[in-house]
Amino acid sequence: MKRLLITGAAGNMGMAMRQRLGHLAEIIRVSDIAPLGNIAVNEEPFTCDLADADTVMRLVEGCDGILHFGGIPSENTFASILNSNIRGLHNLYEAARRHGKPRILLASSNHTVGFYRQDQFISVDKPTKPDGLYGVSKCFGEGLARMYFHKLGQETAIVRVGACWPKPTTVRMLSIWLSFDDMASLAERVFKAPHLGCPTIWGVSNNQPKWWDNSASAYLGWIPRDSAEVYRAELERDPGIPAKDSSQAMWQGGGFVDDPIYTEPPRSPNR
Repeated sequence: MKRLLITGAAGNMGMAMRQRLGHLAEIIRVSDIAPLGNIAVNEEPFTCDLADADTVMRLVEGCDGILHFGGIPSENTFASILNSNIRGLHNLYEAARRHGKPRILLASSNHTVGFYRQDQFISVDKPTKPDGLYGVSKCFGEGLARMYFHKLGQETAIVRVGACWPKPTTVRMLSIWLSFDDMASLAERVFKAPHLGCPTIWGVSNNQPKWWDNSASAYLGWIPRDSAEVYRAELERDPGIPAKDSSQAMWQGGGFVDDPIYTEPPRSPNR
């Protein structure tokens, strides 16, 4: 690719992918409303509020691929989620439509299915069960991506990210952790695949136990290598095994199912 766009480039996944995927394009256009930190030699900084349609139109111009991590990353007020995750995503897809339909990797979330039990093994074609407004916004994003694909041929990999962190931090994350290296290898497969279409992919490393069936996207050839199992003994000691009747032990969405409908931004979002 000549130019790859990474939105949300100052965030957790954005920073990690900047460190790992700089070779995918001659120019990596990095965008956020937050400070972007040190700019690499082949990075092109671009400050953009996704809710600003005109600026998003300029942001996408000239891009051959998009890694979309931008938006509100956790449960929040409807107003905040509306601007960033719903209006902002529509602006991105409209800009992509008008600029040659570059292939998109869309970061969705496990919180689209947060009200499935942890003892359920589910495929991507099961109905969504979002655990909050954040999860609802990701369901909207998945629907928008599919509409643009079926109506206009816009290719998107919908990646339902589990917990993409340097390491898992709770027992629940032993099943949903996605390592940075596995996320990077998935992105490589998405942008190098001869045919993509619009698959939904569980963004999860090779963990035990498994909650999600990724067989529908096996044609991409992505095989995650890392496993959270190496952290099990550590996490079972601290923070410890959650009580059997707690949300952390019952629901795939964990503590998100307990969040209220926020009317004011939460002080410390529940991850």
